[in-house]
Amino acid sequence: MNPIHEVFPYLMVRDAQAAITFYQQAFGATELFRLVEPLGRIGHAELQLGPAVLMVCDEFPEYGMRGPQGDGFTGCTIHLHVDNADAMAERAAAAGAKVLMPPTDQFYGERSCRLRDPFGHTWLLGHSIEKLEPDEMQRRYTALMTGQDR
Repeated sequence: MNPIHEVFPYLMVRDAQAAITFYQQAFGATELFRLVEPLGRIGHAELQLGPAVLMVCDEFPEYGMRGPQGDGFTGCTIHLHVDNADAMAERAAAAGAKVLMPPTDQFYGERSCRLRDPFGHTWLLGHSIEKLEPDEMQRRYTALMTGQDR
C-alpha cells in the first residue's frame, strides 16, 4: 500500500492573480510562492489557508485546463472549518463572493453557509455549534429527509 501523505485542492481559474487576491482578502490566505510563464500566466501558486495548502493556476486551454464556466455547480465544494462562519461569510461577501446560502444552523451540529467565489468555485464555511455522535446525525438526517423534522 502506498500511503497518502497530503491532499491539495487545486483550482484552475480565469484570472489567477485576481483569485489569489480574493482568497487573501476573503479567507486570509498567505501566498507561499508562484511560478509565472513568460507571457504572464500563473502556472502554479500555493496559498496557505490555516493548516492546508490551496494550489491555484490560470487557465491553460491548450492543455485542457479550464476553470468553471459560468454560474453552474462544479461538482466540488471546499469546506473551511473556521471559528465564526458568519464573520468569514461577511468578509468573503465583502471581497466579492456570492452568498448562495446564508449562515444557518445545520442538523449535523454546525452553523454553515455556502458561497461561490468570483471565479466559479463553491465554498462551505462552518463552525461547530454542538458535538454529535454519527448515530444522532443520522437520526436527524433521516428526519429531515422524510419531512419529520417539522
